[in-house]
Formats: sequence, C-alpha cells, structure tokens
Amino acid sequence: MTQTTMDLVNAAKAVITEITVQQANELLATGSIPMDVRELLEYETGHIPNARHISRGMLEFMIGNHPDFQDKSTPIVVYCKSGGRSALATATLQHLGFSNVHSMLGGFDAWSEGTDIPPQTKA
Repeated sequence: MTQTTMDLVNAAKAVITEITVQQANELLATGSIPMDVRELLEYETGHIPNARHISRGMLEFMIGNHPDFQDKSTPIVVYCKSGGRSALATATLQHLGFSNVHSMLGGFDAWSEGTDIPPQTKA
C-alpha cells in the first residue's frame, strides 16, 4: 500500500512528543537546544535565537558530526515551518537514539506569531 506524505507525518506524530510554543519557550529557557530543520534559505530568512540548522534532508548525515549533539540525551526542540518536517525529524532523531527530543507544534510560523497550538491527544 502506498503512503502519502501526510500518512508518514501522522505516523511520526504517533510516536513522538509534540509541544506547544509556550512549552518550547520554557524548555529553551532552561537550556534545550533549538534545531531548525527547514532549508537553509528559510533559516537565513529568520530563526529562533541560537538555533542550530540541519535541514531535514541532511539530518541523518549531519547530526553525528555536529558538536552540539554528541550527547544523545541533550534536550532538543525541533521545528520547521509548520510542524510536518519537524515531526519526521523528531522521529528520525528518536530512531538514532536521541532520548530528549520534542517537535514544536505549528513550527516557526506559530512561534513567530506567538500562537500556541494545543497538542492533539494520541488515540
């Protein structure tokens, strides 16, 4: 059976922890590292302060060499534009052994607007 992109995103969301913008800001204030998984041009246009950039397409290849992510228990808040790529990236990071990683609901769009999208309960 062929899956759509949204099927993959929804499958990722079923196994990750999604957090609101407010929760993300609280984690960032206590030392979590923001990880921007958008494309470089998107990142250069604007990003969360101190965010580390690794595009979603290069995540598996780049994360192991990034000096800030050598400790797989490092707390990470992953975000993209609106939440799909960050969900996929968060699931990938979990598969790679990262144990303290969260996807920010609504992505950079919600963070920029100060919008807090409530997490959906998992069925």
